[in-house]
Amino acid sequence: MEPVQRRRVTVRGVVQGVGFRPYVYTRATGLGLAGHVTNTPEGVVAEVEGAPAAVTRFCEHLAADAPPLAVVDAVDHHEVPVAGGAGFTIIASRTGGPARTLVSPDVATCADCLAELADPADRRHRHPFITCTHCGPRFTIVTGLPYDRAHTTMARFPLCPDCAREYTDPTDRRFHAQPVACPACGPRLALLTGHPPREAAEGDADPIAGARRLLAAGAVLAVKGLGGYHLACDATHPGAVAELRRRKARGDKPFALMARTVADAERLAHVGPEERALLQGAVRPIVLLRRRAAEDRGGDPGPVPAEGVAPRCPDLGVMLPYTPVHHLLLGLPGDPPGPRLLVMTSGNLAGEPIVTDDDEALERLAGLADAWLTHDRPIHVPCDDSVVRVCDGETLTVRRARGYAPLPVALPVPVPATLAVGGDLKNTFCLGEGRRAWLSAHIGDMDDLATQYALERAERQLESITGVTPGLLAADRHPGYRSAQWARRTAGSRPLVRVQHHHAHIASALAEHGLDGTRPVIGVAFDGTGYGDDGAVWGGEVLLADYAGYTRFAHLGYVPLPGGDAAVHRPYRMALAHLRAAGLPRTPDLPCTAACPPDELRVLEKQLERGLNCVPTSSMGRLFDAVSSLAGVCHHAGYEAQAAVELEAAALGARGTAPDYAFALRVPPSHPGRGTAGSAPVVADPAPLLAAVAADVRAGTDPALIAAGFHAGVTALVADLCVLARERHGLDTVALTGGVFANTLLSSGCARTLRACGFTVLRHGRIPPNDGGLSLGQLMVAAAATPEPHPQQGEAHVSGGTRQSA
Repeated sequence: MEPVQRRRVTVRGVVQGVGFRPYVYTRATGLGLAGHVTNTPEGVVAEVEGAPAAVTRFCEHLAADAPPLAVVDAVDHHEVPVAGGAGFTIIASRTGGPARTLVSPDVATCADCLAELADPADRRHRHPFITCTHCGPRFTIVTGLPYDRAHTTMARFPLCPDCAREYTDPTDRRFHAQPVACPACGPRLALLTGHPPREAAEGDADPIAGARRLLAAGAVLAVKGLGGYHLACDATHPGAVAELRRRKARGDKPFALMARTVADAERLAHVGPEERALLQGAVRPIVLLRRRAAEDRGGDPGPVPAEGVAPRCPDLGVMLPYTPVHHLLLGLPGDPPGPRLLVMTSGNLAGEPIVTDDDEALERLAGLADAWLTHDRPIHVPCDDSVVRVCDGETLTVRRARGYAPLPVALPVPVPATLAVGGDLKNTFCLGEGRRAWLSAHIGDMDDLATQYALERAERQLESITGVTPGLLAADRHPGYRSAQWARRTAGSRPLVRVQHHHAHIASALAEHGLDGTRPVIGVAFDGTGYGDDGAVWGGEVLLADYAGYTRFAHLGYVPLPGGDAAVHRPYRMALAHLRAAGLPRTPDLPCTAACPPDELRVLEKQLERGLNCVPTSSMGRLFDAVSSLAGVCHHAGYEAQAAVELEAAALGARGTAPDYAFALRVPPSHPGRGTAGSAPVVADPAPLLAAVAADVRAGTDPALIAAGFHAGVTALVADLCVLARERHGLDTVALTGGVFANTLLSSGCARTLRACGFTVLRHGRIPPNDGGLSLGQLMVAAAATPEPHPQQGEAHVSGGTRQSA
């Protein structure tokens, strides 16, 4: 009698909701094996029985041949007693025990479903919720594990006989596709209009057709998506775009676009192979594309966005449709003409979290939308659109949310169960345990109370699906950060580690690149704001850092930040502050002086003279603001980093030879060699650079050339400081981090120059360089720290977090 073997196989990773059980069923039956497969909180568990060679073959390539949406972390198997029996079955999911499986992100509508959507003969023709095992909502509808329909927001929709047959057939593309539905049993789309909003009488209108007519007429629609509501309008309609901008109080911040096809995107912006793959892939993020000049668009311009979509911005943020509703709104082949290019922006007021609840949408969006295209499938987890760009052929994540969350990040060293709460801008939080960390989706800015509630809800939900119960918390050192205050309230008796802002940025880059922290790196952390050890606003930092601590090797020279946020919103104030600190006259012929109203100028001068409300800052982001205003590029910032964005745009348009600008380095005589303690850091003084810029402005030099010269000057500064750090400390790896390095012109120039100098350069890719990646670095620093008691209950600070030498 031929020998028989039985093995239990446990597969961990993203293996639920991605067609893994039918894949196991097909594989086992194809090899003539008996047994069963099920979902558990730990992952997918199968038992297979049969000829030893067939059992071995089943186990050997299980991960390699997995379905396209699966992410297999581990396959463990061991022999168990033979049970006998024939046939292979898929059995009901097992509950109980800690959650250890991974939930799939939401996935764009697949090609098979799109074909059915457009096929008049298919029973799901034009069904707004068509989905299958390979696409559709996942993370945003999950209410618990294991991932079964009963643990999703689809639980309220009983399957009709046709859908139930597909759902239970292991050979069907919709086998155990939890969001599966059809017009007979699924969610229902509705168009609400009027005040108060109400639905048209049954049979009176097709919601999609009505929505398309409203968009074509210039209306603003609230459109319920996967992770929240969008506000949509026809991007080619100047009046609609201007009205949406006014209602949202958005200033000049660019809107995202949704184009019907990649060809429509290519007419508007430069689309390389990497951008094309991102636009057409399963994630469908917003991709920042360099826009084309009007004369570059060819004979058939296609739909052209109104100027108000992204004023004075070098990029257009473009995404392609990723839900059936989007495809229907933009029109299927043969549909009547309608908008082919839509503004799609988060359904909220500036600074508030995205709206997900239907009643809340009618209330909070009442002043923003003319109508609501909604449905009755609840959204359990808010999730904004992700934002990415391509830098030197590699993906650079600017906002990590839909399509990426909640996939974990592999860690280079194990960490205890920890919650890091991030910063107050672009907030994300991070849960970690062992060698995995889960970054939340983008939460938002913590100034708004609703955002703080959103953080609390999202944290509870992520704990529930990861099984991580944090015993350690981490937060920023800034005493006024609301995220840190929330962490203090939440911590109870658990230790809370406060992590310096720029140290966390550098630790985030180290973790992303898999460095274990046994050797420090030269961390160049450039951003707008971070609380410094001396109480100043840091932001132009070179730290010699590992996870356990850091030395402040160099920084941008301090200048006063007059009026705090006022200086951020009015870059001419930073320009005037920098001129004064550099000992340069602020003559009326300089654009920054002319931009400042006379009354404000008089008060500002007294403020600077007396040091009133003038905290010192070393921020590189504020230096970008100052030069942008000094060169006459941008004097008022209606959104974060607007002055820097417009300065980069000017530099990209430069024609001719840019001027040479340089910083002065003040190197203290006692600056440390290896092992020397107690010295002051190197200071990069921008005074000579500013003097040269002011002289060029007075001489009538093209602002674009000044902008290009400034970028080159900052690049040279980074290289000079890193070379000096290598000479003094023998370090040859540089991490470029902080929000300033979302500027691809600067990032690319710094990386190229540093590599030419023999450095290994670490740049962000999957993790944002801005504060959206801060929480990952906080988690790594907290895990490496030795917490010491703090006078405030439950709070601790990092022992040795600041070192005098590296």
